[in-house]
Amino acid sequence: MDSAPSQKNLLRLRCSVQNYDWGLKGHDSRVARLYARNSGSETRPDSPYAELWMGTHESGPSFVVQAPRASNGVSVDVDVDDDVGVSLKKWISENPNVLGDKVLHNWGCDLPFLFKVLSVAKAVSIQAHPNKELARALHKAQPDVYKDDNHKPEMALAITEFEALCGFISLEELKGVLCYVPEIVDMVGSAYANQILHINEQDGEEKVKSILRSIFTKLMLASKEMIMKVLSNIKSRLQIESQVRKLTDKELLVLQLEKQYPADVGVISAFFFNYVKLNPGEALYLGADEPHAYVSGECIECMATSDNVVRAGLTPKHRDVKTLCSMLTYKQGFPEILQGVPLNSYVRRYLPPFDEFEVDRCILPRGASTVFPAVLGPSIFLVIAGEGIMHAGSFKGELVTEGDVLFAPANTEINIESESELQLYRAGVNDRFFQASL
Repeated sequence: MDSAPSQKNLLRLRCSVQNYDWGLKGHDSRVARLYARNSGSETRPDSPYAELWMGTHESGPSFVVQAPRASNGVSVDVDVDDDVGVSLKKWISENPNVLGDKVLHNWGCDLPFLFKVLSVAKAVSIQAHPNKELARALHKAQPDVYKDDNHKPEMALAITEFEALCGFISLEELKGVLCYVPEIVDMVGSAYANQILHINEQDGEEKVKSILRSIFTKLMLASKEMIMKVLSNIKSRLQIESQVRKLTDKELLVLQLEKQYPADVGVISAFFFNYVKLNPGEALYLGADEPHAYVSGECIECMATSDNVVRAGLTPKHRDVKTLCSMLTYKQGFPEILQGVPLNSYVRRYLPPFDEFEVDRCILPRGASTVFPAVLGPSIFLVIAGEGIMHAGSFKGELVTEGDVLFAPANTEINIESESELQLYRAGVNDRFFQASL
Protein backbone atom coordinates (compact mmCIF):
# COMPACT_ATOMS: atom_id res chain seq x y z
CA MET A 1 0.00 0.00 0.00
CA ASP A 2 1.36 3.43 -0.87
CA SER A 3 1.17 6.50 1.33
CA ALA A 4 -2.13 7.69 -0.06
CA PRO A 5 -4.36 9.98 2.00
CA SER A 6 -6.79 8.45 4.45
CA GLN A 7 -9.54 6.52 2.76
CA LYS A 8 -12.17 8.50 4.66
CA ASN A 9 -10.68 11.88 3.75
CA LEU A 10 -11.16 13.84 0.54
CA LEU A 11 -8.64 13.32 -2.24
CA ARG A 12 -7.69 16.27 -4.40
CA LEU A 13 -7.49 15.37 -8.08
CA ARG A 14 -5.51 16.80 -10.95
CA CYS A 15 -7.58 16.27 -14.06
CA SER A 16 -7.06 15.96 -17.81
CA VAL A 17 -8.08 18.34 -20.58
CA GLN A 18 -9.07 17.62 -24.18
CA ASN A 19 -8.25 20.20 -26.86
CA TYR A 20 -10.76 19.13 -29.53
CA ASP A 21 -11.14 21.74 -32.25
CA TRP A 22 -14.80 22.43 -31.44
CA GLY A 23 -13.93 23.81 -28.00
CA LEU A 24 -14.04 27.44 -26.94
CA LYS A 25 -10.62 29.07 -27.10
CA GLY A 26 -8.40 30.38 -24.34
CA HIS A 27 -9.95 32.23 -21.43
CA ASP A 28 -13.38 32.26 -23.12
CA SER A 29 -13.53 28.55 -22.27
CA ARG A 30 -14.69 27.58 -18.78
CA VAL A 31 -12.82 24.33 -19.34
CA ALA A 32 -9.60 26.31 -19.83
CA ARG A 33 -10.17 28.40 -16.72
CA LEU A 34 -10.99 25.39 -14.56
CA TYR A 35 -8.05 23.41 -15.93
CA ALA A 36 -5.65 26.28 -15.24
CA ARG A 37 -6.84 26.50 -11.64
CA ASN A 38 -6.90 22.73 -11.22
CA SER A 39 -3.48 22.00 -12.69
CA GLY A 40 -1.50 25.21 -12.27
CA SER A 41 -0.83 25.11 -16.00
CA GLU A 42 -0.78 28.07 -18.36
CA THR A 43 -3.49 28.09 -21.02
CA ARG A 44 -2.86 29.22 -24.59
CA PRO A 45 -5.17 32.01 -25.82
CA ASP A 46 -5.51 30.63 -29.36
CA SER A 47 -6.01 26.96 -28.41
CA PRO A 48 -9.40 25.28 -27.98
CA TYR A 49 -10.24 23.79 -24.59
CA ALA A 50 -13.18 21.47 -25.12
CA GLU A 51 -13.49 19.02 -22.23
CA LEU A 52 -12.25 18.62 -18.65
CA TRP A 53 -12.28 14.93 -17.66
CA MET A 54 -12.67 13.78 -14.05
CA GLY A 55 -12.40 10.05 -13.53
CA THR A 56 -10.42 6.96 -14.40
CA HIS A 57 -10.76 6.52 -18.16
CA GLU A 58 -7.35 5.93 -19.73
CA SER A 59 -7.98 8.53 -22.45
CA GLY A 60 -8.06 11.30 -19.82
CA PRO A 61 -7.11 10.03 -16.37
CA SER A 62 -7.20 11.95 -13.11
CA PHE A 63 -4.37 11.81 -10.58
CA VAL A 64 -4.38 11.97 -6.79
CA VAL A 65 -2.54 15.12 -5.73
CA GLN A 66 -1.00 14.98 -2.26
CA ALA A 67 -1.32 18.68 -1.54
CA PRO A 68 -4.45 19.44 0.53
CA ARG A 69 -5.14 22.97 1.73
CA ALA A 70 -6.03 23.57 5.34
CA SER A 71 -9.12 25.56 6.28
CA ASN A 72 -6.94 28.58 7.08
CA GLY A 73 -6.21 28.83 3.35
CA VAL A 74 -2.55 27.85 3.66
CA SER A 75 -1.47 25.41 0.98
CA VAL A 76 1.72 23.47 0.51
CA ASP A 77 3.86 25.32 -2.04
CA VAL A 78 4.51 22.58 -4.55
CA ASP A 79 5.04 22.32 -8.27
CA VAL A 80 1.92 20.39 -9.27
CA ASP A 81 3.77 18.73 -12.17
CA ASP A 82 6.10 17.16 -9.61
CA ASP A 83 3.22 16.19 -7.38
CA VAL A 84 0.83 14.43 -9.75
CA GLY A 85 1.11 11.28 -7.70
CA VAL A 86 -0.62 8.05 -8.52
CA SER A 87 -3.51 7.81 -10.98
CA LEU A 88 -6.96 7.68 -9.41
CA LYS A 89 -7.56 4.36 -11.16
CA LYS A 90 -4.43 2.84 -9.59
CA TRP A 91 -5.22 4.30 -6.18
CA ILE A 92 -8.73 2.82 -6.29
CA SER A 93 -7.33 -0.56 -7.34
CA GLU A 94 -5.14 -0.50 -4.21
CA ASN A 95 -7.99 0.78 -2.00
CA PRO A 96 -11.09 -0.90 -3.48
CA ASN A 97 -13.15 -0.44 -0.32
CA VAL A 98 -13.51 3.28 -1.23
CA LEU A 99 -16.04 2.21 -3.87
CA GLY A 100 -18.39 0.56 -1.40
CA ASP A 101 -19.43 -3.08 -1.49
CA LYS A 102 -22.34 -2.75 -3.95
CA VAL A 103 -20.36 -0.73 -6.51
CA LEU A 104 -17.38 -3.07 -6.24
CA HIS A 105 -19.60 -6.13 -6.71
CA ASN A 106 -21.47 -4.69 -9.71
CA TRP A 107 -18.74 -2.88 -11.65
CA GLY A 108 -15.47 -4.22 -10.29
CA CYS A 109 -12.53 -2.18 -9.14
CA ASP A 110 -13.18 1.03 -11.08
CA LEU A 111 -15.42 4.10 -11.12
CA PRO A 112 -18.57 3.33 -13.12
CA PHE A 113 -18.98 6.98 -14.17
CA LEU A 114 -16.96 9.62 -16.00
CA PHE A 115 -17.52 13.29 -15.08
CA LYS A 116 -16.81 16.16 -17.51
CA VAL A 117 -17.16 19.86 -18.22
CA LEU A 118 -17.74 20.85 -21.86
CA SER A 119 -17.16 24.25 -23.52
CA VAL A 120 -18.70 24.08 -27.00
CA ALA A 121 -17.91 26.77 -29.58
CA LYS A 122 -19.12 24.92 -32.67
CA ALA A 123 -21.17 21.80 -33.24
CA VAL A 124 -19.88 18.49 -31.94
CA SER A 125 -20.33 15.60 -34.40
CA ILE A 126 -23.58 13.88 -35.32
CA GLN A 127 -23.02 10.79 -33.21
CA ALA A 128 -24.39 7.98 -31.10
CA HIS A 129 -22.94 5.72 -28.44
CA PRO A 130 -23.19 1.93 -28.80
CA ASN A 131 -24.98 -0.41 -26.43
CA LYS A 132 -22.89 -2.91 -24.51
CA GLU A 133 -23.14 -5.71 -27.09
CA LEU A 134 -22.18 -3.46 -30.01
CA ALA A 135 -19.45 -1.77 -27.95
CA ARG A 136 -17.79 -5.15 -27.36
CA ALA A 137 -17.96 -6.01 -31.07
CA LEU A 138 -16.63 -2.61 -32.21
CA HIS A 139 -13.80 -2.65 -29.67
CA LYS A 140 -12.77 -6.13 -30.76
CA ALA A 141 -12.87 -5.22 -34.47
CA GLN A 142 -11.33 -1.70 -34.26
CA PRO A 143 -9.63 -1.15 -30.88
CA ASP A 144 -7.71 1.83 -32.24
CA VAL A 145 -11.01 3.62 -32.98
CA TYR A 146 -13.31 2.24 -30.26
CA LYS A 147 -11.13 2.44 -27.16
CA ASP A 148 -13.13 0.29 -24.74
CA ASP A 149 -15.94 -2.27 -24.64
CA ASN A 150 -18.45 -0.37 -22.51
CA HIS A 151 -21.70 1.40 -23.36
CA LYS A 152 -21.94 5.17 -22.85
CA PRO A 153 -25.31 6.51 -21.72
CA GLU A 154 -24.85 10.16 -20.79
CA MET A 155 -26.46 13.31 -19.43
CA ALA A 156 -25.75 16.99 -20.18
CA LEU A 157 -26.62 19.56 -17.50
CA ALA A 158 -26.50 23.15 -18.74
CA ILE A 159 -24.21 25.66 -17.00
CA THR A 160 -24.98 28.36 -19.57
CA GLU A 161 -27.67 28.40 -22.24
CA PHE A 162 -26.95 25.18 -24.09
CA GLU A 163 -28.13 23.95 -27.50
CA ALA A 164 -28.19 20.45 -28.92
CA LEU A 165 -29.67 18.27 -31.62
CA CYS A 166 -31.15 15.21 -29.96
CA GLY A 167 -33.27 12.33 -31.26
CA PHE A 168 -35.58 12.22 -34.28
CA ILE A 169 -38.45 14.66 -34.72
CA SER A 170 -42.02 13.34 -34.67
CA LEU A 171 -43.66 11.79 -37.73
CA GLU A 172 -45.81 14.88 -38.31
CA GLU A 173 -42.78 17.16 -38.10
CA LEU A 174 -40.89 14.92 -40.52
CA LYS A 175 -43.75 15.17 -43.00
CA GLY A 176 -43.47 18.96 -42.70
CA VAL A 177 -39.73 18.79 -43.44
CA LEU A 178 -40.37 16.84 -46.64
CA CYS A 179 -43.01 19.39 -47.69
CA TYR A 180 -40.99 22.53 -46.88
CA VAL A 181 -37.44 21.34 -47.63
CA PRO A 182 -37.84 20.08 -51.21
CA GLU A 183 -34.08 19.63 -51.56
CA ILE A 184 -34.26 16.63 -49.21
CA VAL A 185 -36.86 15.01 -51.46
CA ASP A 186 -34.50 15.58 -54.41
CA MET A 187 -31.75 13.95 -52.38
CA VAL A 188 -33.52 10.80 -51.18
CA GLY A 189 -35.99 10.39 -54.06
CA SER A 190 -39.75 10.82 -54.21
CA ALA A 191 -40.41 7.12 -53.58
CA TYR A 192 -38.86 7.27 -50.10
CA ALA A 193 -40.47 10.64 -49.40
CA ASN A 194 -43.91 9.39 -50.39
CA GLN A 195 -43.60 6.48 -47.99
CA ILE A 196 -43.20 8.95 -45.14
CA LEU A 197 -45.90 11.30 -46.41
CA HIS A 198 -48.48 8.52 -46.67
CA ILE A 199 -47.80 6.65 -43.45
CA ASN A 200 -49.49 7.40 -40.12
CA GLU A 201 -49.19 6.30 -36.51
CA GLN A 202 -51.86 3.62 -37.02
CA ASP A 203 -49.52 1.76 -39.36
CA GLY A 204 -47.49 0.76 -36.32
CA GLU A 205 -44.29 1.98 -34.70
CA GLU A 206 -42.04 -0.64 -36.31
CA LYS A 207 -43.18 0.24 -39.83
CA VAL A 208 -42.57 3.94 -39.16
CA LYS A 209 -39.11 3.15 -37.80
CA SER A 210 -38.31 1.00 -40.82
CA ILE A 211 -39.20 3.73 -43.29
CA LEU A 212 -37.36 6.38 -41.23
CA ARG A 213 -34.28 4.13 -41.15
CA SER A 214 -34.41 3.77 -44.94
CA ILE A 215 -34.75 7.48 -45.72
CA PHE A 216 -32.16 8.56 -43.13
CA THR A 217 -29.64 5.99 -44.37
CA LYS A 218 -30.23 7.10 -47.97
CA LEU A 219 -29.52 10.70 -46.96
CA MET A 220 -26.41 9.93 -44.90
CA LEU A 221 -24.86 7.81 -47.68
CA ALA A 222 -25.39 10.41 -50.41
CA SER A 223 -22.45 11.26 -52.68
CA LYS A 224 -20.25 14.28 -51.99
CA GLU A 225 -21.48 15.87 -55.22
CA MET A 226 -25.11 15.44 -54.20
CA ILE A 227 -24.44 16.86 -50.73
CA MET A 228 -22.73 19.94 -52.16
CA LYS A 229 -25.53 20.52 -54.66
CA VAL A 230 -28.30 20.15 -52.08
CA LEU A 231 -26.59 22.44 -49.57
CA SER A 232 -26.03 25.06 -52.26
CA ASN A 233 -29.71 24.91 -53.20
CA ILE A 234 -30.84 25.12 -49.56
CA LYS A 235 -28.63 28.13 -48.93
CA SER A 236 -29.85 29.94 -52.06
CA ARG A 237 -33.51 29.28 -51.27
CA LEU A 238 -33.22 30.37 -47.62
CA GLN A 239 -31.38 33.56 -48.59
CA ILE A 240 -34.21 34.46 -50.96
CA GLU A 241 -36.96 33.51 -48.50
CA SER A 242 -35.31 35.46 -45.67
CA GLN A 243 -36.18 38.62 -47.61
CA VAL A 244 -39.91 37.96 -47.26
CA ARG A 245 -40.27 35.96 -44.05
CA LYS A 246 -38.51 35.23 -40.78
CA LEU A 247 -36.51 32.01 -41.00
CA THR A 248 -37.23 29.32 -38.42
CA ASP A 249 -34.76 28.50 -35.67
CA LYS A 250 -33.96 25.22 -37.42
CA GLU A 251 -33.29 26.98 -40.74
CA LEU A 252 -31.01 29.50 -39.04
CA LEU A 253 -29.21 26.63 -37.33
CA VAL A 254 -28.68 24.85 -40.65
CA LEU A 255 -27.10 28.00 -42.12
CA GLN A 256 -24.88 28.30 -39.04
CA LEU A 257 -23.81 24.65 -39.28
CA GLU A 258 -23.02 25.01 -42.99
CA LYS A 259 -20.57 27.80 -42.17
CA GLN A 260 -18.89 25.59 -39.59
CA TYR A 261 -18.87 22.41 -41.70
CA PRO A 262 -19.21 23.22 -45.44
CA ALA A 263 -20.30 20.38 -47.73
CA ASP A 264 -21.08 18.12 -44.74
CA VAL A 265 -24.09 15.80 -44.81
CA GLY A 266 -24.53 16.41 -41.08
CA VAL A 267 -25.81 19.90 -41.91
CA ILE A 268 -28.72 18.44 -43.90
CA SER A 269 -29.39 15.72 -41.31
CA ALA A 270 -30.11 18.46 -38.74
CA PHE A 271 -33.58 18.78 -40.27
CA PHE A 272 -34.35 15.27 -38.96
CA PHE A 273 -33.46 15.98 -35.30
CA ASN A 274 -35.06 17.81 -32.39
CA TYR A 275 -33.45 21.20 -31.76
CA VAL A 276 -33.21 21.46 -27.97
CA LYS A 277 -32.40 24.65 -26.04
CA LEU A 278 -31.58 24.18 -22.37
CA ASN A 279 -31.53 26.94 -19.77
CA PRO A 280 -28.93 26.80 -16.98
CA GLY A 281 -29.95 24.08 -14.54
CA GLU A 282 -31.84 22.00 -17.13
CA ALA A 283 -30.56 18.62 -18.31
CA LEU A 284 -31.18 16.06 -21.02
CA TYR A 285 -30.07 12.44 -21.08
CA LEU A 286 -29.19 10.13 -23.94
CA GLY A 287 -29.41 6.36 -23.96
CA ALA A 288 -27.41 4.02 -26.16
CA ASP A 289 -28.01 4.22 -29.91
CA GLU A 290 -29.66 7.67 -29.83
CA PRO A 291 -28.39 10.30 -32.33
CA HIS A 292 -27.29 13.69 -31.03
CA ALA A 293 -24.92 16.60 -31.54
CA TYR A 294 -24.13 19.35 -29.06
CA VAL A 295 -24.31 22.74 -30.82
CA SER A 296 -23.14 25.46 -28.42
CA GLY A 297 -22.77 26.45 -24.79
CA GLU A 298 -21.22 24.99 -21.66
CA CYS A 299 -22.40 22.05 -19.63
CA ILE A 300 -21.62 19.48 -17.00
CA GLU A 301 -21.64 16.03 -18.57
CA CYS A 302 -21.73 12.66 -16.87
CA MET A 303 -21.74 9.20 -18.42
CA ALA A 304 -20.78 5.59 -17.98
CA THR A 305 -17.00 5.21 -18.08
CA SER A 306 -16.45 4.96 -21.82
CA ASP A 307 -15.14 6.95 -24.78
CA ASN A 308 -16.97 5.06 -27.52
CA VAL A 309 -18.41 7.35 -30.19
CA VAL A 310 -19.81 6.39 -33.60
CA ARG A 311 -19.73 9.50 -35.80
CA ALA A 312 -21.38 10.29 -39.12
CA GLY A 313 -21.29 14.05 -39.71
CA LEU A 314 -20.15 17.50 -38.55
CA THR A 315 -16.66 16.27 -37.81
CA PRO A 316 -13.17 15.94 -39.30
CA LYS A 317 -12.74 12.73 -37.28
CA HIS A 318 -13.27 9.12 -38.35
CA ARG A 319 -16.79 8.46 -39.63
CA ASP A 320 -18.63 5.17 -39.55
CA VAL A 321 -21.85 6.08 -41.32
CA LYS A 322 -23.12 2.57 -42.00
CA THR A 323 -22.63 1.51 -38.38
CA LEU A 324 -24.40 4.61 -37.09
CA CYS A 325 -27.37 4.20 -39.43
CA SER A 326 -27.74 0.52 -38.55
CA MET A 327 -27.43 0.97 -34.76
CA LEU A 328 -29.95 3.77 -34.12
CA THR A 329 -33.26 3.02 -32.39
CA TYR A 330 -35.16 5.48 -34.64
CA LYS A 331 -37.41 6.45 -31.76
CA GLN A 332 -39.19 9.73 -32.45
CA GLY A 333 -40.29 12.57 -30.22
CA PHE A 334 -38.89 15.36 -28.08
CA PRO A 335 -36.49 14.29 -25.31
CA GLU A 336 -37.37 14.53 -21.63
CA ILE A 337 -35.89 17.64 -19.98
CA LEU A 338 -34.86 17.17 -16.36
CA GLN A 339 -35.28 20.11 -13.95
CA GLY A 340 -33.68 18.31 -11.01
CA VAL A 341 -35.30 17.16 -7.78
CA PRO A 342 -34.70 19.53 -4.83
CA LEU A 343 -32.91 17.81 -1.94
CA ASN A 344 -32.83 20.98 0.15
CA SER A 345 -32.79 24.76 -0.38
CA TYR A 346 -29.43 24.64 -2.18
CA VAL A 347 -29.10 21.26 -3.90
CA ARG A 348 -30.95 19.68 -6.82
CA ARG A 349 -30.42 16.10 -7.99
CA TYR A 350 -30.59 14.91 -11.61
CA LEU A 351 -31.48 11.24 -11.92
CA PRO A 352 -31.29 9.76 -15.44
CA PRO A 353 -32.57 6.20 -16.01
CA PHE A 354 -29.06 4.72 -15.85
CA ASP A 355 -27.47 2.93 -12.89
CA GLU A 356 -23.98 4.31 -13.37
CA PHE A 357 -24.48 7.95 -12.44
CA GLU A 358 -26.42 10.86 -11.01
CA VAL A 359 -25.45 14.54 -10.67
CA ASP A 360 -26.15 17.04 -7.89
CA ARG A 361 -26.05 20.82 -8.51
CA CYS A 362 -25.36 23.01 -5.47
CA ILE A 363 -25.52 26.81 -5.34
CA LEU A 364 -24.65 27.92 -1.83
CA PRO A 365 -25.04 31.63 -0.91
CA ARG A 366 -22.28 33.33 1.06
CA GLY A 367 -22.34 32.26 4.70
CA ALA A 368 -24.67 29.31 4.10
CA SER A 369 -23.92 25.65 4.75
CA THR A 370 -25.23 22.32 3.55
CA VAL A 371 -24.65 18.61 4.03
CA PHE A 372 -24.23 15.86 1.46
CA PRO A 373 -25.24 12.77 3.47
CA ALA A 374 -23.07 9.68 3.27
CA VAL A 375 -23.95 7.50 0.27
CA LEU A 376 -23.10 3.88 -0.51
CA GLY A 377 -20.82 4.72 -3.45
CA PRO A 378 -17.98 7.11 -4.33
CA SER A 379 -18.45 10.73 -5.38
CA ILE A 380 -16.49 13.37 -7.28
CA PHE A 381 -17.03 17.04 -6.39
CA LEU A 382 -16.20 19.93 -8.75
CA VAL A 383 -16.16 23.59 -7.70
CA ILE A 384 -16.85 25.95 -10.64
CA ALA A 385 -17.16 29.25 -8.74
CA GLY A 386 -16.68 30.78 -5.30
CA GLU A 387 -14.95 29.30 -2.30
CA GLY A 388 -15.78 27.56 0.95
CA ILE A 389 -14.75 24.97 3.50
CA MET A 390 -15.42 21.28 2.87
CA HIS A 391 -15.34 18.72 5.68
CA ALA A 392 -15.30 14.95 5.19
CA GLY A 393 -16.84 13.41 8.30
CA SER A 394 -14.89 14.53 11.37
CA PHE A 395 -11.76 15.46 9.42
CA LYS A 396 -10.43 19.02 9.48
CA GLY A 397 -12.00 21.20 6.81
CA GLU A 398 -10.24 22.05 3.56
CA LEU A 399 -10.52 25.27 1.61
CA VAL A 400 -12.09 24.65 -1.80
CA THR A 401 -12.26 27.12 -4.65
CA GLU A 402 -12.86 27.34 -8.40
CA GLY A 403 -11.18 24.46 -10.25
CA ASP A 404 -10.90 22.15 -7.25
CA VAL A 405 -11.90 18.54 -7.91
CA LEU A 406 -12.20 16.14 -4.99
CA PHE A 407 -12.88 12.44 -4.65
CA ALA A 408 -15.00 11.30 -1.69
CA PRO A 409 -14.99 7.59 -0.74
CA ALA A 410 -18.24 5.70 -0.17
CA ASN A 411 -19.98 6.21 3.19
CA THR A 412 -18.48 9.69 3.70
CA GLU A 413 -20.64 12.58 4.89
CA ILE A 414 -19.62 15.91 3.34
CA ASN A 415 -20.28 19.24 5.06
CA ILE A 416 -19.77 22.48 3.14
CA GLU A 417 -19.72 26.09 4.36
CA SER A 418 -19.48 28.90 1.78
CA GLU A 419 -17.23 31.94 2.17
CA SER A 420 -18.51 33.47 -1.07
CA GLU A 421 -21.33 32.20 -3.29
CA LEU A 422 -20.21 28.66 -4.02
CA GLN A 423 -21.24 26.69 -7.10
CA LEU A 424 -20.35 23.03 -7.21
CA TYR A 425 -21.42 19.78 -8.77
CA ARG A 426 -21.27 16.23 -7.47
CA ALA A 427 -21.25 13.06 -9.57
CA GLY A 428 -22.00 9.72 -8.00
CA VAL A 429 -23.62 6.35 -8.63
CA ASN A 430 -27.37 6.64 -9.22
CA ASP A 431 -29.32 6.37 -5.96
CA ARG A 432 -31.89 4.18 -7.70
CA PHE A 433 -29.20 1.52 -8.13
CA PHE A 434 -28.75 1.32 -4.37
CA GLN A 435 -32.49 1.42 -3.71
CA ALA A 436 -33.09 -1.43 -6.16
CA SER A 437 -30.42 -3.59 -4.51
CA LEU A 438 -31.85 -3.25 -0.98
